[in-house]
Formats: sequence, C-alpha cells, structure tokens
Amino acid sequence: MDVDGGRGVLYPERLPEFHRVAAPADVSEWVTWFWIPEWRLPDGVTITQEILPFPACNLVVEPTGVTLVGPPTRRSSRVLEGAGWAVGALLKPAAVPALAPDPAGLRDGARTLAEPALLASVAGAMESARPGDDRRGAAVAAVTAWLRDRLLEPDADGLLANRLAVLLQQPEITRVDQLAAELHASTRTLQRIAVRAFGLSLHAMIQRRRLQEAAERLRAEAPADAAGGAVASIAEIAAATGYADHAHFTRDFTAVLGMTPRAYRSRARGA
Repeated sequence: MDVDGGRGVLYPERLPEFHRVAAPADVSEWVTWFWIPEWRLPDGVTITQEILPFPACNLVVEPTGVTLVGPPTRRSSRVLEGAGWAVGALLKPAAVPALAPDPAGLRDGARTLAEPALLASVAGAMESARPGDDRRGAAVAAVTAWLRDRLLEPDADGLLANRLAVLLQQPEITRVDQLAAELHASTRTLQRIAVRAFGLSLHAMIQRRRLQEAAERLRAEAPADAAGGAVASIAEIAAATGYADHAHFTRDFTAVLGMTPRAYRSRARGA
C-alpha cells in the first residue's frame, strides 16, 4: 500500500487479508506495485485500519468506484466492515503528472474518476466465483491495460523523479542537499520535480520517512519486561532517526500522527 514495504502500517495486526502483486514489466516505470486487500467480517465486527504511508498517489478501484488518491500528509484511518475488496496501484512519480497535473491539490484527498469500463472489468474479476480463476491477476491486468492506454513513456524528469523516490527511502538521507549531490542535479531542479511529481516538498518527504522509521521502532520494541529487557528511550529513537533533540522529534511526531511517541508506543503494544 505504500512504497516503504509496509512500514507505514501503524497497526499491522489489524490488517485484513492483503496481497501485493509485482507490477508487470510494461508498466514498471509507472507503478511500484499493486495492492489488494480483501475482507469478510462477521456482522457487527469492524477493523480500523490506520496508516502513515510515504507520500505517493494511488489509483484505487473499489466496488463503489474508481478514485485517484493524492499524497497523504498525516495519519489516515478507515473502518472496514462487512465484505469488500480494493485493487490499488501505487503510482511511481513518473505517472503522476499525466493523471494528477496538480498533486498538491490532492493532498489528503481523492478525485473520483468516471471510468465505468475499468470498474466493470476489475469488479468482474474480483467477484468471479469460478473455480481456478486468477481473480487478482485478472484485476491487475485490467488496471495495467487502462494505464497503458493513458500514459506515455516517462521523460527525463519522470525518470529522475523515480530515482528521487528511491533515494528518499534511504535512511542515510537526512538533508535535501544530499539528494542533489547523489543525483547530480541542482536542489532547485529537484524541488521543481518534487512539486510536479509528489505534490510535497523534499523536506516533508524526508521527515515522513524518519517518522515512519521511528514509528516502526516504537512498535517493535516493547517496554522493559520483568526480566529487565532493555528498550530504547524516546530520546534514543529520536537521535537514531536524525533528530537533534527529543522535543523536536516529539513535536513532529505528534503533528503528523496525532499522538505523542509515548502514547503511540503504548497503543501499538496493546493493539
């Protein structure tokens, strides 16, 4: 669901059945991967899915329609109930300008696409009851064909944007000037590409990855148990993710996730 390999899922144990499908070669410059959650819950049972994904756009097909989902800037949640499915394409930056010319205008939002043929094809695949059918494969093929019909081969800026997205995931990247040095491009050029392909500043994306890393560590490291097991302090996690001090880290974490690092650690261990 996000380019960080699941790091952005805040409570992994709450996920419904989830499948990730590699992007076919002919759309690999446009799609990172396809993601397909499916669920069937008993009456009265709900699952709250919370994520802090890396900023990216997604094309999503659900029984209710087709949407282009913009880059998130904060934690988001969705309550699942009954039975359902979704087929999403995590878009690489090279695909964004053609589908969302102003990704900044889609921050924390979505735009409905009037694509009844795509919806019918994907729904027909996902709701097929015939034994032996590769439902998910057929759904991915339908979205892939739709993308091929609408996207052109990435230009130089698109390819640079794809490389930038990969580099932004590297933990050693903590400053914008490091990106320019690694990609042999000016900071001004990279900032322009970020606005066009991500809809967010480079600084915001670096901050997001650092907060994802921090949330992952907070979630993975249980408080000290009766045997005296060691656990990293909030200040140690702040330092490990590139923050100069505990207060700055707590301020950023709370602004994006809506709770302090200490509160998140407590919730994650009790989820």
